Amino acid sequence: MHGLLRSVWDEPRPPGAPRRVWRDWALTGLFALAVVLEGTLRTDLLWRPLSIVYPLVMLPTLLWRRTHPLACLAVPVIVTGLIQNVTGADPAEMGSVAYMVILLYALSRWGSGREMTLGLGLITAAVTTSTLTGQVATVPGQLAASDVIGAFTVVFAAFALGGAFRYRARARARELDQVKLLEREQLARDLHDTVAHHVSAMAIRAQAGIATAATHPNAAVDALRVIEAEASRTLAEMRAMVRVLRRDRTPGSGDMPELAPNPHLADLQQLAGRPKVGPAVEVLIDGDLDGVPPSVGAAVYRIAQESVTNARRHARHATRIEVRVAADDDSVRLRVSDDGDSTATRPTPSPGYGLLGMIERADLLGGTCEAGPNPGRGWTVTAVLPRTPKHDVSPRST
Repeated sequence: MHGLLRSVWDEPRPPGAPRRVWRDWALTGLFALAVVLEGTLRTDLLWRPLSIVYPLVMLPTLLWRRTHPLACLAVPVIVTGLIQNVTGADPAEMGSVAYMVILLYALSRWGSGREMTLGLGLITAAVTTSTLTGQVATVPGQLAASDVIGAFTVVFAAFALGGAFRYRARARARELDQVKLLEREQLARDLHDTVAHHVSAMAIRAQAGIATAATHPNAAVDALRVIEAEASRTLAEMRAMVRVLRRDRTPGSGDMPELAPNPHLADLQQLAGRPKVGPAVEVLIDGDLDGVPPSVGAAVYRIAQESVTNARRHARHATRIEVRVAADDDSVRLRVSDDGDSTATRPTPSPGYGLLGMIERADLLGGTCEAGPNPGRGWTVTAVLPRTPKHDVSPRST
């Protein structure tokens, strides 16, 4: 129990809390309008001027509720309590003070563990005080002792809702991180196979040089031996790196590493054809593809393969899938489109094998990948990769 409380207390703020956006101003404006209308139309208000002015002064706390959640909740709670105890007036007698529920939600969604604990204690003390004194601290209407359960239900419901969205966002962030890690691992494998091929050629040539160096100066023999040693060391280091990347891919995990050779641009023709069931696939390749790095070719193939697979599974009433690759001096462009029903919602691909992974792979190579419905009918995936890729497999913040 102590460990659980400690973990809650040490919980940091969620990253990426958005600052003020236009929706915050619109929300504040709507509440202000509600305050004015309620204060004008209601006939049972005991403190009409105070009931109108007070919430209008407190409403701007909504604009800072994500970046300063505890302060934005504490200010109206404390000020309300002071006014009640000093003057006996009730500045929160209107239903429009329901903006306090949003502040409670924001505290649970964006606050740290310390802020949530302090805020929950503050609001609990305020509701309890209101119950004992028969006044209202943070919820509309007169609060008698028998209503305390309802008051706490509102408080904890707002907290629970904020916590649910908080941990849902955390789970989503972990899922995205897993997708990126899986795609980085696959890219590292591709890079390893490509480099290993070239380094192996270096080692073979160095060995051949040593075999024919009898008539050459000793310096040439020494240089060739250095080349051979460096090539062998590089291969060993690359294999060690891939073993580390594959450390969680054990035979019993159910997720074995892919052992097939790396795909190339020429393999795109294997996607073409007309199956017995489903849309036909047409592959069109245009431009000079000679000299395209293997990592770029493999990425283009994998994006095309995933796009075709998704179209076959999810494109309703599709009859044709077109895969078009065009290359120029600077980049390779891929466009995969179908003629299915673009109004139908397409499921999110599974982590590691879907669009998110392809976007990450394209980004690691310095390119872009986008997907979306066509203006008329169908769905299109577009990728642009530079002919000279940026091999960046180091971790980056997300």
